[in-house]
Amino acid sequence: MGIAIHPIHLGLDRCYVIQDKGVIMVDAGFPKESKAFKQAISGNSINPREIQLLVLTHGHFDHVGSARDIQEITGARIAIHRAEKEWVERVLLMWPPAVTTWGHMLRGVLKPLTPLLFRFPATQVDMVLGDEGLSLAEYGIPGKVIHTPGHTSGSVSVLLETGDAFVGCMAHNGLPFRLSPGLPVFAEDLEQLRQSWQLLLGQGAKTIYPAHGKPFSADAIRKALS
Repeated sequence: MGIAIHPIHLGLDRCYVIQDKGVIMVDAGFPKESKAFKQAISGNSINPREIQLLVLTHGHFDHVGSARDIQEITGARIAIHRAEKEWVERVLLMWPPAVTTWGHMLRGVLKPLTPLLFRFPATQVDMVLGDEGLSLAEYGIPGKVIHTPGHTSGSVSVLLETGDAFVGCMAHNGLPFRLSPGLPVFAEDLEQLRQSWQLLLGQGAKTIYPAHGKPFSADAIRKALS
C-alpha cells in the first residue's frame, strides 16, 4: 500500500495520521475536538481502533488538548518526552518565550486567555520518551521518533524513511504565526532549535509537516538556518 499521510485539523493545530502496515497519529490538537477527529478519520476510511500510538510532539495545550478523548476513542498509547509528561498529567498550561516581535505581540494577547479558553483534561501518559527516541517499526511505520529540543526542552519529531518529517512547532507556515515557512515565533532555546534542525536535516528530512500550516520543502529551513 505504501505510506499514507492524512492531515487532520483539530482547532488551529494540524495533526497527522500516518498509515502503512500500522497506523499512528502525531499530536492531538486543541481541547474538545473529538467530534472533528471522528469525522476526519471516518472521511479517510480509517478504523479508529487501528491507531496504536499517539505521539505528542510537545506538551502545549494546542497539541495535547484532545489526547484523552482520542485515546478513549482509539485505545492508542500516548507518548511524550519525559520532560513534559507532567505538563499533560497535571494540566500545566505552559508558554515558551517569544523570539520575534510578532511572537511577543501574540504571546501578550493569547497567554492571559489560555486558562480561560484552553484547559484540557488531565491525561495519563502511557509511554515516556527519552533522549534516545523511539523506533516505530513495531507499530508498522518505517520511521522513528527523534528528540528535537528547542521550541521546548521535550519537543520530539517523527521522521519517516521517506524523508517526511512531522515537527510540531519546530517550524511555522501559516497564520497566525507566519506568512511563509520558517523557524517558529516561540522557542525556549533558539540555538538548541537550530541544532535540532541540523540533526533532522542530517538524518534525511526532505518534506516538513508543521503543526501550524501546510507542508513545505526542507530547503526553506536550510535557507532560514544559513
